[in-house]
Amino acid sequence: MPFASQYPRITRTRRTEDLCGTWDFQFDPKAEGVEAGWAKNGLPDPIDMPVPASFNDVFTDKWSREYYGDFWYARRVFVPGEWRDRNVDLRFDSATHRATVYVNGVELASHEGGFTPFAARMNDAVRWDDWNYVAVRMNNVLTEQTIPLGGTATMRDGTKIAAPYFDFFNYSGLQRKVRMLATPTERVEDVSLVTSLDGADALVDFRVETSGSHQVEVSLCDPDGSVAASAIGKAGQLRVRDARLWNLRAPELYTVWVRVTDGERLVDEWYDVVGLRTVEVRGRQILVNGKPVYLKGFGRHEDSPIHGRGFDPVVNKRDFELLKWMGANSFRTSHYPYAEEQLYEADREGFFVIDEVAAVGLLRSTKNFADAVAGATGETIFDDPRIQTETLAAHLQAVRELVARDKNHACVCAWSLFNEPDFSSQAAVPYAEKVFSLCRELDPQRRPRSYTNVTRCRAGIDKCTHLADFMMLNRYDGWYVCGGPRIEDARQILIDEMHKWEELEPDKPFMFTEYGTDTMAGVHKLPSVMWSEEYQLEFFRVQHEVFDMFDWVVGEQPWNLCDFQTTEGIMRVDGNKKGAFTRDRQPKAVAFLLRDRWTQIPDYRDKQAEQR
Repeated sequence: MPFASQYPRITRTRRTEDLCGTWDFQFDPKAEGVEAGWAKNGLPDPIDMPVPASFNDVFTDKWSREYYGDFWYARRVFVPGEWRDRNVDLRFDSATHRATVYVNGVELASHEGGFTPFAARMNDAVRWDDWNYVAVRMNNVLTEQTIPLGGTATMRDGTKIAAPYFDFFNYSGLQRKVRMLATPTERVEDVSLVTSLDGADALVDFRVETSGSHQVEVSLCDPDGSVAASAIGKAGQLRVRDARLWNLRAPELYTVWVRVTDGERLVDEWYDVVGLRTVEVRGRQILVNGKPVYLKGFGRHEDSPIHGRGFDPVVNKRDFELLKWMGANSFRTSHYPYAEEQLYEADREGFFVIDEVAAVGLLRSTKNFADAVAGATGETIFDDPRIQTETLAAHLQAVRELVARDKNHACVCAWSLFNEPDFSSQAAVPYAEKVFSLCRELDPQRRPRSYTNVTRCRAGIDKCTHLADFMMLNRYDGWYVCGGPRIEDARQILIDEMHKWEELEPDKPFMFTEYGTDTMAGVHKLPSVMWSEEYQLEFFRVQHEVFDMFDWVVGEQPWNLCDFQTTEGIMRVDGNKKGAFTRDRQPKAVAFLLRDRWTQIPDYRDKQAEQR
C-alpha cells in the first residue's frame, strides 16, 4: 500500500476533501448488516457519531462503552464530475481494528490493523457529479492472531467484552482523519530519502516510485524557501551545501518536491517536509548527526477525556507544550503508531521519537501489569504454532505499514518492534529474528531497532537481546516489585541487575523506557506511602540515583506523561495513574522534579557525559 502511506497533500495536480465531521453510526451485535444490505440501503437505525473520535466515551451507558463486535459508519459523499479522469480514493488514517469499505453497496477494500492508513479506490463504484453512499463495516475484536493481542470474555447473558493482553483501554472507531483524494492516474506513489554527512554538506539519496514512465524531477528547498539542490531521475543524490541540520530541540526543515513531467506538461507533483540528519548507535552511545544524545521524555498514550484515542490537535499541542516545559526531547509511541500529525509536530519541535509497532500483548495475560514482573515459567506464547505463523504474519504486515508511512520523518530516530514480549523461551528467537530482519530490509535509513525488555525477562533470561541495537528497559522496582517500605531493597535489585547487564551487553547503550508509580493527584502522606505524591517523588529520586551510576544509560522515559484509561479492575482507579500529569493535563509534584532534572541535562552529551 505505498500510496496510502503518503501523507495527503493539495498541489497543482492533487485535491483532497476532508470527510471528518458527523457520520451515521450503528452497532451490529448480530453481525447481520452485510446480509441485510446496510452497505447499500443505509443503516436502519443510526445515530450521529463524530469523526475522528473513539465511539466508546461518547455514550452514557456501559453496554455501548464496552461494545465488542461489528459496528458501522456511513455517510453520503458528493464526487465532482471533473474528477472523472483521476484516481479517486477514500483514505482512512486508521480504522480500529479492522474495516471493510463499501461505496454504493460495492465492496472496495478491507484492512486489518487499527493504527496505520489504508485507501479504497472509488472509481469503479462511483456516480460522478452525484451523491454516493459510503459505508464502513468495522470490528474491534482482539485475538492472539491480531496486533495488538487479546481475547474475549463472555458474560452470563452472552454479551462479549474485550479481554486485552495490555493495560490500556480498547478504544475503537474511526479515530483519525478520513479524506477523499483525487490524484492523476500517473502519479508519484512513494519517495524514500536517506541523509549522510560530508563535512558541512548533506548528501540526500532519493528513490521515487511512480505509476508511469515519464520524467521525474526532485528538488529540495531550504527553510527559507530557496532551492538548495535538484536532480532529474527516479533515483539519485542531492548535495546540499552548508546544510542546516535537524537537531534535538533545534530542528531545521526542508521541503522536498517531486514532480512528474511530460515535456512542459506537469503530470503530477507531491511534497513533504523533511529534516536532514543522521542517527546511529556507536559503542555505548546513540548519535544524532554524529553527536551523543541523552534522551529525556516519556512513554505516552493517545488518550484524553471524551475523545478517547480520537486525534485532537488541541490535546496534541498541549502535550507538546508540557514536554517542552519539562525540558524533554523525546517520547515513545507506546504502544502503537500515533497519528501522522503528531509526527509532523515532532519534526517541527525537534523531538527524538521511538516509533513503536502495535506488538503489545505477546505475553499471555489479561493482568499483564502483574504477570510482567512474575518469574518466567518455561513455556511462553511463542511456543504456540499459531503465534509463529498467523500472529507473525500480522506482525510483519504491521511493520511493513509502519515503515512505509514513517520512513521519511526526521523525528523517527528508532523503531520499537515489541513492547514487553515474553522472550524467556528460545522459541521467541526465530520469531523476533524475522521481525528485526524485515525492519532492517525495509528501512532505507537503517535506523536503530529495539524492543522494551520486561521485568520477567531480566538480565540473563531474555533470549533476544542480541537483536537489539540498543536496549530499552521497563522497570518498576519499587512499585510492582518491593514497593513501600522495601524501596531500598528495590534500589539494590535494580543496581545488581544493571551490573549484570554490564557483563552481558558491554557494548550497547541502555535506556529506561518505563518506570513509575500509580499516584493519585492530591493524596499526600508524611512519611510517604504508596499512591501518594510523596512516594512518587521518593521513587523517582531512587531511580535517577541508579541511572546516574552508569554512564552507558543514555536516556530516561518515565511511564507515563499523563494518566490514561484502562480496563476496569481493582488495581486501577478509573485508569492508570502513573502520569506526571493528570488525564486533564495538570501537573503532579513529580512533574516539577523532572523539570528541575531535565533542564539541567543537555540534549547533546559531549563532554558533559563525563561530568554526570
